[in-house]
Amino acid sequence: MNELEELVPAWLNLPDVAVALDLPITRVHSLISERALVSVRIGERNIRSVPADFLVDGAVLDSLRGTVVVLGDSGFTDEDIIRWLYTEDESLPGRPIDALREGRKTEIRRRAQAAAW
Repeated sequence: MNELEELVPAWLNLPDVAVALDLPITRVHSLISERALVSVRIGERNIRSVPADFLVDGAVLDSLRGTVVVLGDSGFTDEDIIRWLYTEDESLPGRPIDALREGRKTEIRRRAQAAAW
C-alpha cells in the first residue's frame, strides 16, 4: 500500500461510485473528465478509485470541482490534489477535505490558490 492509499481512509472503485450516485459508469467517467471527480489507480490490481469523502448523500461533493480545477490549473496532478485535500493543515485546523464537507469552500479555494503559487 502506498502513502496516498494510507492517507485516504476509504476508497470507492468506479463501479461503486456509479452505484452510490445511481448513474451509469459512463457518466462517472464523464464526471472525472469534467474534473467534478478525481481518481487515481490504487491497490495491487491498480484499479481507478475515488476517495469516498468525495460523495455526500448520493451526490458528488458540490464544492469539490472548483477546488480541483484551481489546483489542476496550477499543475497539480490528480494524486497531488488528493494528497493536498487529505493532508492535515494546522492553520485550518484539520484537512481541507473536511473543511469542504463542512461547507467552508471559500476558505479552501483561497488556500488552493495560495498553494498554487
